[in-house]
Amino acid sequence: MKKHLLFLLGLVLVSCSNDNFSSEKSLESKIVVEGWIEEGDFANVLLSSSIPVTDVIDSTNVLNRVIRSAKITISDGETSEVLRVKNDKNRIPPFVYFGSTIKGQAGKEYSLKIEYLNRVVTAVTRVPETVTLKSAEYIKTNPSDTTGYVFVKFDDPPSQKNYYQLATRLDKEEPIFVPAFYGNLDDKNFKESSVSLQINRGVLLFPKTKFTPYFADGDLIHVKLRTQTKESLDFWNSWQNEIVNSQNPIYPANISLKSNINGGIGIWAGYGQSTITVRTPPKKEKPI
Repeated sequence: MKKHLLFLLGLVLVSCSNDNFSSEKSLESKIVVEGWIEEGDFANVLLSSSIPVTDVIDSTNVLNRVIRSAKITISDGETSEVLRVKNDKNRIPPFVYFGSTIKGQAGKEYSLKIEYLNRVVTAVTRVPETVTLKSAEYIKTNPSDTTGYVFVKFDDPPSQKNYYQLATRLDKEEPIFVPAFYGNLDDKNFKESSVSLQINRGVLLFPKTKFTPYFADGDLIHVKLRTQTKESLDFWNSWQNEIVNSQNPIYPANISLKSNINGGIGIWAGYGQSTITVRTPPKKEKPI
C-alpha cells in the first residue's frame, strides 16, 4: 500500500463509495482499489469509491462510500477464486474482501477482476522473490530516552533487480502493516549489497492515537520487508509525495497517483515478504 486515503492502506488507499452509483455525484466517482497478495498468503482487497475533493473526509464519509457488494475474482492462470467479504471492525473502512484458496507464489502472475453494477475493473500483478530480513533492532539515541527508531539489515541479491517496501505494525494498536515513511526502495540506490537503514513510522488513516514518526518503550513492533514490482513502487512513491506535499492522497478525484488498475484507481500488488518482531524495553511507570 495498507493510502489502506487508503486504509488504508488498512493502506492505505481508501476513497470509498456508498453501494449506490446512481446519484449525479457518484457518476463522477472512481472505484478505488487497494489489493495485495503476498507470498504464502491469500489475497486481500479493500474497495471503495473516490470522495469528491469538495466533501469532508472523515470516518463517517469513508464508511458511507465503502463498496461491499462487488464480485471480485482472482486467478493465477490455472485456478480462479471469488473473494468473500468480511467485517473487520479494527479497520477503517471495516470491510475486507479475502481469499481462502489461492496463495501467493513467487514468480507467478495474478489477475484481478472486479464487477460492480455496470463497471468492470481489472489488473495484473506478479509476486517477486522474497528477500529475507536479517535483523531489526530498536535503538535509542540516549539510554534515558523513552522513544527510538527501528534499524533493519538485509542483503540485496546482486544478481536480481529488486524494489522494496518496509512496513511496520504496532501490536494491538495498528490493524495492518503501514508502509514506512520513505520506506520504498529501489536497489539501484544501494552502494553495496549489505543494506542497513532506519525505519520511520508511516501514516495510518484515522489512527487511534496521535501520530509520531518514532517508536516508544513498551511497543511490540512487527517489521516487514516486502519485495514489490516497479508498478507498486511507483504507486507508493506517488502516494508518499502527496503526503509530503500536504495533499489528499487517500481520496483523490483527479489522479496524480500512479496506478495499475484498469477502469479504476489504486493498486493491485504482489509482494514477497519477510517479517521480524521487535520487543522494546518495558514502558516505565510515571511516579505518583
